[in-house]
Amino acid sequence: MEDAAPGMVFVATSDLAGLLRGKAFPAAEWEKRRLRGVGWTPTNVQITCFDTIAESPFGSLGDLALVPDPATRATLTAGGSLPVDLVLGDIRHLDGRPWDYCTRGAARRALAALEAACGARVLAAFEHEFQVVNQPPRAGDAFGFRGFRDAQPWAEALAAALARAGCRPDSFLKEYGPGQYEITVAPAEGLAAADQAALVRALAHDILPRFGAVPSFAPILDPASVGNGVHLHLSLVDAAGAPLTHDAADPHGLSALARHFIGGVLAHLDQILALLAPSEVSYLRLTPHRWSAAFNNLGFRDREAAVRICPVSATDPEAVARQVNFEVRALDAAASPHLALAAVVFAGAEGVARGIEPPAPTAEDLSLLAPAELAARGFRRLPQSLAEALAALDASAPVRRWFGDGFVDVYLAHKAGEMQRLAGLEWPEKCRAYRDVY
Repeated sequence: MEDAAPGMVFVATSDLAGLLRGKAFPAAEWEKRRLRGVGWTPTNVQITCFDTIAESPFGSLGDLALVPDPATRATLTAGGSLPVDLVLGDIRHLDGRPWDYCTRGAARRALAALEAACGARVLAAFEHEFQVVNQPPRAGDAFGFRGFRDAQPWAEALAAALARAGCRPDSFLKEYGPGQYEITVAPAEGLAAADQAALVRALAHDILPRFGAVPSFAPILDPASVGNGVHLHLSLVDAAGAPLTHDAADPHGLSALARHFIGGVLAHLDQILALLAPSEVSYLRLTPHRWSAAFNNLGFRDREAAVRICPVSATDPEAVARQVNFEVRALDAAASPHLALAAVVFAGAEGVARGIEPPAPTAEDLSLLAPAELAARGFRRLPQSLAEALAALDASAPVRRWFGDGFVDVYLAHKAGEMQRLAGLEWPEKCRAYRDVY
């Protein structure tokens, strides 16, 4: 079965709920479909993560095409399952124009805006945490060899499948939480990094159940337990691939370009947070002392910073320059990786264009500081609920300029529909609802 040719191709979009949705067609139809795509409906953008349809400006009207990108086509096989070709696509009008509400299109526009602003391109890698929900907790497993060995059969199958799909696995570990694991793939340029993040999630859900393991990438499964974050590692390069992030003269090793990019992210983080942490339960995780992000701070080797300057493990100046990167830590897997990448890069490009300097890097517990001191140092508490984050998004002139008023209004309606589905539920029930989706 592993060597059988796939009979179907599934073309997918990573939608506003961070889920892969699409259509399949016979593999023999590839040459036709790679040009024409498959039919798509505008109102599909308002299908929430709970499969309800939020208020839509499109109604039953309109037709679009979901057009596959041949560069993303990968054959998925695992554990004796039927092979299928998965390919990511772009939602377009029937005349070929990009559709304004396509998350992949938004990422393309953001990357183009950054390159236009300074000639820089983005290398990125998404680091995912998830939990195996049917694995009973066992003391002594955190970061342990025993925990790794328990997972080794499905971990090796997942790593092999990722490699066949063009993603280079980087590291894998048994994380701190019950049944919690972390997987990282090697950096890729621009859009490919978000494409690979979508593949990581899809392949985990495809492969792990064949080994009796049920994964969930939900932001938090239990209000009293750990959260599952997504850390977006970023560095900047020029058109030839030469590194632009490092400056040995800077106390923290960052170039002016990297500082301004980070400055833009932190200046707008409260306004884009609803795109990065888009579920109600996301905000149970984004609290002090959860090793996540609660303030708009830049941290030096601080895993509670919203943006963290990552360490390097080299002494050669050229190797150091290529290793230096920073990670945005306020993400989770309820977000489309394409939409999250778009939001971060748009904000970073704004920082570069305006020369925004970030607050001085921290290595302290900001939750202990008084509000006046936080404000004096350029820090503010991030939104503490999805409703608060959506209000900041709604009121943001920069975000509306980057994404368009129509996109922002549709996104707000989408999230209102999602929240309506959860009305009246207690937090443990909300966590279970998201656990089963992601």
